[in-house]
Amino acid sequence: MKPIITSTELLEIFNQENLVILDSRTGNKAKENYLDNHLKGARFIDLDKDLAEIGENAAFGGRHPLPKISNFAETLQNLGISEDSHIVVYDLANGGNAAARCWWMLRAFGIEKVQVLSGGFQAAEKAGIPTNSREEIFEKASFVLRENWSLPTSTLENVEKEIAKNSATVIDVRDAYRYRGESEPIDLVAGHIPGAINIPFSENLDENGEFLSPKILKEKYQNLLSDASTSLSMTKKLIIHCGSGVTACHTILALDYAGFPIPNLYVGSWSEWSRREGKEIAREV
Repeated sequence: MKPIITSTELLEIFNQENLVILDSRTGNKAKENYLDNHLKGARFIDLDKDLAEIGENAAFGGRHPLPKISNFAETLQNLGISEDSHIVVYDLANGGNAAARCWWMLRAFGIEKVQVLSGGFQAAEKAGIPTNSREEIFEKASFVLRENWSLPTSTLENVEKEIAKNSATVIDVRDAYRYRGESEPIDLVAGHIPGAINIPFSENLDENGEFLSPKILKEKYQNLLSDASTSLSMTKKLIIHCGSGVTACHTILALDYAGFPIPNLYVGSWSEWSRREGKEIAREV
């Protein structure tokens, strides 16, 4: 199953019995705004509470560390997700960042039938997919629990060692001005991990905020990474990171959509690296 679904394709399967739609919008009033208007049948999943387990010190784990897999399993059961569910995730802003994080976690949990809605809620509404403004009612589900996340991840120590050995290509998907160190709107320090290259996640999208085609994405990343003396045939390990391990999943999703192997996610990302005492910080200003 391809990891991206269009609004037209979702409309065609909208009444499918095993379809579970997840609304992963973010913001201070995310749940309130969800209740005001969401795709009919969509169940709300919270980035900060369900897709992360935020600790006291972001220097160890970053701003959005992964939750315990047992806690995520409980979240999925409470959302009525079972082994045979076909899950479609959407959000509202930034071209699908939170939805991509949800996709990554579902795939890492071992669920295969999961897709991100290209263009999110706005594209779906424009395509005529029904909406609702009330709490959705659904039953809890059960499934076989997992012991570990099944997709590859890297720790801060892994990233540091791979860069030192020149055995990995580390991609920072944040906006270029943040990577260059011009300013930093979220974390405490501006700049980037020494040795990381910058390919902003926004380059995965077209002018309408929808994902580029797999063909275009494949050509794009092959060309970009040839400049880094590597390739996506994995002559080097590929490690993707962002600010807090959310937006990085957007590029991992795009790479999977383009037909490449799923690369490593550095979950702690810049929010962890920039706070960890003694870590070198690079700037281009």
